[in-house]
Amino acid sequence: MRVTLLGTGDTTGTPTVGCDCDTCEAARERGVSRSRFSVHVENERTGEALLVDFSPDFRSQFLDADVPLPDAGLVTHIHFDHLDGLGNVYRLVDGLPVHAPAETDPATDESVAETIRRKYDYLEDRIGVHAREPFDPFETCGFEVRLVPVDHPPLLCFGAVIADPKTGAKLALTGDTSYDIPERSREALAGADLLLADAIVPASLCHHHPIGGRHEDADGVPRTFGTKHMTREGALALADELDAARTRLVHLAHYYPADEAFAEPLAVDGEVYEL
Repeated sequence: MRVTLLGTGDTTGTPTVGCDCDTCEAARERGVSRSRFSVHVENERTGEALLVDFSPDFRSQFLDADVPLPDAGLVTHIHFDHLDGLGNVYRLVDGLPVHAPAETDPATDESVAETIRRKYDYLEDRIGVHAREPFDPFETCGFEVRLVPVDHPPLLCFGAVIADPKTGAKLALTGDTSYDIPERSREALAGADLLLADAIVPASLCHHHPIGGRHEDADGVPRTFGTKHMTREGALALADELDAARTRLVHLAHYYPADEAFAEPLAVDGEVYEL
């Protein structure tokens, strides 16, 4: 299993357009980027590739990383920075299976799969949307995949577990989430060779959020920024709990102080891992 981090940033990315903050300037000086979130998972046994989330930066990500076009896709939720790149597959692929959660979201009155079918109806001759129930394993690109519920209010959102049944390699993605991940999902995400964990900002920045931080640890350090995303400290605490062999922090905002923004284990675009 070859994992390429195509996009490791939050909704505006780093550098952020029009921003001259120290972190964005440092990213430009280093020649690194954190574009909107997307992960390419290649099965080197079968020669197939699975794309987790369709970033609006799809075109530049695939050109920069020089990875093959996907044979299937997986969508974790309907926020634009995870879905709106799907339109890029027009005239690039035919018959692309797109796997998405089947559970109806009370906030939208439709499932992620139904939203994709409605929003991208003009692609119906090029993609097939497959609705998947939480925790139910399905096969794609030679992998066993499960969607696991996480906590990203007000929308339903899912993490993912991608395993190679032949080699035992396991990739876990938290998806966009607070620290309040259900116990059953934590069990599914545990023991990964590589964990990709949402860590939008350091806990020290929670005082900038209108409601502050949540899910404090024993020392009072917030593990959730506001309601929707884990802090760096929350993501690292989760990684310890899940006993991940390796952890990379993703969905990172440009609000990280420049002297912390590129420290381990914060990821940047283009990182590649062989599991």
